[in-house]
Amino acid sequence: MAEAKQINDTVSDLPEGFKMTELGPLPEEWEVVRLGDYCYVGSGGSAPQGEKYFNGGKYPFVRVQHIDNEMDVIKNYDLVTDEAIKDYNLKLFKKGTIIFPKSGASIYLEKRAILPFDAYIVSHLCAVNSKHENLDQKYLFFFLKFKKLADEKADGYPTLNLSEIKEVKIPLPPLSEQKAIAYVLQTVQRAKEAIEKVIQATQELKKSLMRHLFTYGPVPIDEVDKVQLKETEIGLVPEHWEVVRLGEVSLKPQYGFTASATNQPIGPKFLRITDIQNGRINWNTVPYCKIDDTLLRKYQLESGDLLFARIGATTGKSVLINECPEAVFASYLIRVRVNLNQLLPEFLFYFAQGNLYWSQIDAAKGGRLKQGINIPVLLSLHIPLPPLHEQQTIAHILQTVDQKIQAEKAKKQALEILFQSLLHHLTTGKLRLKDMVLSEAKEA
Repeated sequence: MAEAKQINDTVSDLPEGFKMTELGPLPEEWEVVRLGDYCYVGSGGSAPQGEKYFNGGKYPFVRVQHIDNEMDVIKNYDLVTDEAIKDYNLKLFKKGTIIFPKSGASIYLEKRAILPFDAYIVSHLCAVNSKHENLDQKYLFFFLKFKKLADEKADGYPTLNLSEIKEVKIPLPPLSEQKAIAYVLQTVQRAKEAIEKVIQATQELKKSLMRHLFTYGPVPIDEVDKVQLKETEIGLVPEHWEVVRLGEVSLKPQYGFTASATNQPIGPKFLRITDIQNGRINWNTVPYCKIDDTLLRKYQLESGDLLFARIGATTGKSVLINECPEAVFASYLIRVRVNLNQLLPEFLFYFAQGNLYWSQIDAAKGGRLKQGINIPVLLSLHIPLPPLHEQQTIAHILQTVDQKIQAEKAKKQALEILFQSLLHHLTTGKLRLKDMVLSEAKEA
């Protein structure tokens, strides 16, 4: 579909058919143009203030937070009224307009999106539309994804002035090649979006499964009417299940070790709250700490340990230790080891992801982020206690779903790497497209 042409980015060794430009080596037939000469560049209006401007609204109004961080799509929007449009002199932007943040910390996220419908936008968003017949709007969108506009905005309040945006230089291939570049990139992007939909659907399946499993146990949906339930402190559970406090089925919980982290391998790995992302640990990025042998034995992590964040925005979140290198855990974490004759750590880990657990954590925090939790709070939590074989079945079902989610995320990550590589090579002319792709792009 495409042939690679490796380009040495030095003036002294330009390959045949390339020229040096202010953007670096580019194909000779490409131009470099100023964004403001080829595009309309504008911004939205002030966000209406007051319920009356939204109650009964019917016109889309897009804010910065409505742009998805990963998929470059509009994930939500408000609806404003005719009165809002009139009182705030809002301007309508047409479907297909490119939008991105131009002020505030969001500019560092480099979010981009194309309006999927006519909409009004907030003043913090910049709007760009090609006004030249030789600049394809979709190609422009992908170039703006490649161009990091916030690179030089490290100091002060982050703002991209419209005048600065207009000065951005664009590499301009022939129109047919622009369309081909956009076609290839859009194909990969659509594949990413399809996988993201699979991930979201599987995550919703997991939520539904958890509600079912922790209410009826591991029985088929068409047999739930046969399950005898009882009312407990955490709601309905099967009649033969117990509900106990965590302290009754766990060994003595423990706060973590206090030390300074370092990237130098001077001791064991030093696991902190920030090293736990979405219930998973990348041990390659976990730092080290210095600790003597006695304390190492006290704080060393083992397979089956459960760690709970006790303070901050992640309060209550947990991770299950499976295989791990020699490692200890930091003081903002609480370690729980369970009595394996009564409770499986995998079952507790999945329970700690559901609403029955989080309602208790939120009540303990009292709505105050800094309140955090402590060992007595954890020990007092009510948890369901099915027979061990049912715990094992429930954990296995949810592990299988998690494996599916992780497999799809790995596919998405691979496509993202491919997309970023193509984005760079296609918009710099290092990868040129064959005629076949050009014809496919025309037909698309």
